[in-house]
Amino acid sequence: MSRYQGIANFRHDLVPKAGVLLVNLGSPEEPTPASVRQYLKEFLSDPRVVEIPKPLWWPILNLVVLNVRPKKSAALYKTIWMDEGSPLLVHSRRQEKRLRKLLEARYPGRIEVALGMRYGNPSIGDALESLQNAGVQRLLVLPLYPQYSGSTTGSVFDAVSDVLRQWRWVPELRFISSYHDDPDYIEAMAAHIENHWEQHGRAAHLVLSFHGVPKRFLLSGDPYHCQCQKTARLLVERLGLSDGEWRLAFQSRFGREEWLKPYLDKTLKAMPKEGYKHIEVFSPGFSADCLETLEEIAETNRQGFIDAGGESFTYIPALNASEPHIDMMAKLVEWHMQGWKEVAEDYDLTFAKAEAKTSQQRAQAQGAEL
Repeated sequence: MSRYQGIANFRHDLVPKAGVLLVNLGSPEEPTPASVRQYLKEFLSDPRVVEIPKPLWWPILNLVVLNVRPKKSAALYKTIWMDEGSPLLVHSRRQEKRLRKLLEARYPGRIEVALGMRYGNPSIGDALESLQNAGVQRLLVLPLYPQYSGSTTGSVFDAVSDVLRQWRWVPELRFISSYHDDPDYIEAMAAHIENHWEQHGRAAHLVLSFHGVPKRFLLSGDPYHCQCQKTARLLVERLGLSDGEWRLAFQSRFGREEWLKPYLDKTLKAMPKEGYKHIEVFSPGFSADCLETLEEIAETNRQGFIDAGGESFTYIPALNASEPHIDMMAKLVEWHMQGWKEVAEDYDLTFAKAEAKTSQQRAQAQGAEL
């Protein structure tokens, strides 16, 4: 049996396509302790996520974390679970569907789109296999993390590489490492926030919350902190906010070591004493709503702010599958596919079919010689 994965009875006359692999973090299949435990084990076993030597981390993970955290996390997941399933997966599926529809309208029959989750299902391997079976020969990987971190985007690269290194025919590959300062991304967020203001009114202060990472990542050269700062600066400049109308914080820290500061929970609890009693929170680093936004921010941190003397707290939803977000994603794809014939203005399907037919004839001739 071959070590490398190919396609049985491969047809060499197929017109090649370009493919877009969308990747997000993933979530449990169900809001149950067993499902959450399975998800957390995969997630927290990733050395990109927890950079502790395996002999030290294994007993902590398996004897402590996975015996305590699944039950607590499952209860939290139940509070935000949708009829269609996990919010992150539901929104990601909608993004996949709408991006595919938009690209199909612009480039009929030329670009395939598939969604893979770094942890859980649909897996990156399954998504790549679907693109391979669809005839994709040029692949663009789009991790839905606007700001690069080794613990997120870097981990996606590892997973994609692990799959592709097993393929017989490795596609031409491009990888989007970040889009933290992309003008269309900044504009999509600004328009989204302004639309929220028009519909629901505007609070006195805007808090921009990014997912935290350990401080040592920053000191080791990870660009995440710097990219979060730049995203925030560009966004508030576009919104026309002054220094006293916004602030940045980091959420979701885990463990005892120091993470990027200021911490969101402590920031929110201190704000009422500073005179900020009417606030709204938006998370530029989350492309889709999930446990960290819908429960941690909109429920737990909201309550902490109110208990500390705050009077009104509004969570502004993530971009999710909104039209400006999908249009931004399509433009990002087009930009990074420059030079590929599938997005060329003078693309000629007739020529592409003739080229594929010639390829088939050559393959048949080679087979006859063998």
